[in-house]
Amino acid sequence: MAVVNSISRNSVAPSIAHSNAHSIAHRSAWILLLAAASVAGQSATVSSYRDPLDLVRKAVQNEINAANDDTARFLFRGTKTTPKGSTTRLYVETKEATAGLVVAYNGKPLTPEQRQAEQARVQRFINHPEELKKKREQERESDERTMRIVRALPDAFLFEYAGEEQSSEGIGRVGDLLVKLKFRPNPRYQAPSRVEEVLTGMQGYVLVDAVRYRIASIDGTLFKTVGFGWGILGHLDRGGRFMVQQQEVGDNLWEISSMTLSFTGKILLFKNLSISSTEIFTGFKRVPSDLTFTQAVELLKKEESTVFADNPAASKLAHR
Repeated sequence: MAVVNSISRNSVAPSIAHSNAHSIAHRSAWILLLAAASVAGQSATVSSYRDPLDLVRKAVQNEINAANDDTARFLFRGTKTTPKGSTTRLYVETKEATAGLVVAYNGKPLTPEQRQAEQARVQRFINHPEELKKKREQERESDERTMRIVRALPDAFLFEYAGEEQSSEGIGRVGDLLVKLKFRPNPRYQAPSRVEEVLTGMQGYVLVDAVRYRIASIDGTLFKTVGFGWGILGHLDRGGRFMVQQQEVGDNLWEISSMTLSFTGKILLFKNLSISSTEIFTGFKRVPSDLTFTQAVELLKKEESTVFADNPAASKLAHR
């Protein structure tokens, strides 16, 4: 998925810095798994591989190739649940930036006032090109940092075979057998910067499609406190956990299907950080690769009307 989490805008104000840190910490957790348009699978069988590291290297290279292929773009729905409730958004990927629109809170459609405010927020990027340019640059910088992390995976971890699992809904390609690998930090790995430092404290399991060489799932836990430095200094506490799953959505194209995060830590050395969320992504639909941001916003507005089409009672209740 080209962009799932929006990038917080830089600011020295404490409240904005705290929001920025949440976004940074989210990326630090789930950047291990890229999803975007996939390349064609290579001929192999699950039992034909011998070296787990070689399998990971091939899968990582395919994830990088997929991320660099911007010909496949999608409209999709994401529902994020936290202890405070749930928020449902519609997203459309474009060549300019990813457009997102909130369409529901706690499973209920927005009130007229909420909808007006949300549409005004998105319209701001159209009315003020400098804001859209800033958003695009933030997404580009995030992608570059993500690439640094992904490229480091084969060197940062040691992998060992831990069995095989059948793919299931939301994980991998339906019908494929997935190789399960256990990973732990490579003691010889020296993180070149604080961007990659988060990898030195992670261990867990990864599921890899050994036929198509794609990462289907990563389940990782922090066994020690690790620092991060993505524009703001801070650390994530020991015991934090993340789980990211990826699925094929058709035509050998893969996208992130779910993301669960549970972390605590500190930012700027003194502000507490707490993240607990699960985000599910569904309803992937291809959109033209040359779609503009303005066209994407119009598409989002039209798509919003279909979200509660099967539950008109809920929509009617929200407008009372």
